[in-house]
Amino acid sequence: MQNKAMRDVFLETLYKEMKTNKKIFFVAADFGSPVLDKIREDYPNRFINVGIAEQNLVNVSTGLALEGFIVYAYAIAPFITMRCFEQIRVNIAILSQLKPMNINFIGVGAGVSYTMSGPTHHCLEDLSIMNTLPNMEVFSPADYITAEAYVKRSLNIKKPKYIRLDAKPMIAIEKKINNFDKGFRVLKEGNHIAIISTGYMTQKVIEIVEKYNIKVIDLYIINNYDKVSLKKELEDVATIITIEEGFKNSGGVDAEINFNFKDDKKIINLGFEKKYTFEIGDREFVHSKNGIGKEDLINIINKIVE
Repeated sequence: MQNKAMRDVFLETLYKEMKTNKKIFFVAADFGSPVLDKIREDYPNRFINVGIAEQNLVNVSTGLALEGFIVYAYAIAPFITMRCFEQIRVNIAILSQLKPMNINFIGVGAGVSYTMSGPTHHCLEDLSIMNTLPNMEVFSPADYITAEAYVKRSLNIKKPKYIRLDAKPMIAIEKKINNFDKGFRVLKEGNHIAIISTGYMTQKVIEIVEKYNIKVIDLYIINNYDKVSLKKELEDVATIITIEEGFKNSGGVDAEINFNFKDDKKIINLGFEKKYTFEIGDREFVHSKNGIGKEDLINIINKIVE
């Protein structure tokens, strides 16, 4: 399978839906793509560019959602989450508890996918801060197949959602996902040890664990997954390793798993150290600077297996 960017596949699927679903409205913060050009040209009455003004992006999107539109608000991940966090909290998280609205925040540039842009564009806090908001579903896909499948869910569920997309083209891990709404998928079977990862880190884990007898679970709906089904998958597991491209022990994936399994499992949490990385290099370089490079992960897994 060829590499594809999550953003392109997600927007292309949404573009097709806009042909028949007149309720879909797209709002951008001066952030483009070739597919977005098609949306703007073919549906000019349902496309707004608010400029480099993410706080206003939230305000405009809220108004449209309150009028019954299905709204997609689109910007670079660190800016759509952190620059306008108060607006999201007040206008969306709080208000949606009183009046249901279908509003979808698309953040492009998860983790360190904009690696060369440095810490201002690295997005390591978003899993934590968006997960802390009541009424907000957090979606973190590992490939474009997962991103494509989420379009249908985003259209049908009338609640706020944060869609965390990687900026780089990547391979499809699987051709199709069964039981998508379960919120996770088992990519590899194994005994006694399970790795639960999300986003780009799932791609990395799959590369590493082929020779190990380790179960691999890709958790793509971070805070609204089928907990009963996940517990069943982990019944025979003694040790869980969580891996995320975000600050560890800060309220992201590890917080979800620690809360639900702390009483009967050994849990090891892996992620970025609580510091910013100013050294410039590729993604693996930045990971290695924070103890989650490929060699780091292999060494950790070997120690656990032994």
